[in-house]
Amino acid sequence: FNVRPYVESVPVAALSNRLLAVVDSLPLRSGLRVLEVGCGPGAAAREVADRVGPTGHVLAVDRSPKAIAQVNESAAELIAAGRLDARCVAVENLVLEPGEHLYDVAFAVRVGALDGRHPDLEDAARQRLRHALKPNGRFFIDGGDPLREVDLR
Repeated sequence: FNVRPYVESVPVAALSNRLLAVVDSLPLRSGLRVLEVGCGPGAAAREVADRVGPTGHVLAVDRSPKAIAQVNESAAELIAAGRLDARCVAVENLVLEPGEHLYDVAFAVRVGALDGRHPDLEDAARQRLRHALKPNGRFFIDGGDPLREVDLR
C-alpha cells in the first residue's frame, strides 16, 4: 500500500493585538503601495493587502529565508493575484527591481537596522527606504503609540 510522507504545513499566523494596532495606525486606503520591512511570517502584510484592496500592492521583505517561505505559503492566493510579493533581502540591501513602482507607505516593527539596535546599518537602511518610497512617501516604525513617523530626508 502507498503511504504519503507527512509534510508539516506552515500555519497561517494570526494577527496579534499588537500587530493589529500597528496596521490600524497606518494611513492605509485602497490602491496604495505598501512596503513592510521585517515582515516575519506575513500576518501584517496579509492584513495590509486586504486593506489596500485589489488595486493596492504590498511588498513584504525580511532577511530570513524561513520567514519569506512562510509568507509565500500563507499568502499564496494574494501573491498569485499580484497583490503581494515577498522578497528575501535585508533592508540595508533593498533595491527595487527594474520597472518596480515606488511605494506610498513603508513600515517596520522590531527591525534592528532601523530601531537603533544596529546603528552601523541604519544609514544604509534609511537610504534604501528613501529610494523605495515616492517623494511624498511616508515611513513608520514602532516606538510610538504604537507607531511613530520617521522623516527620511
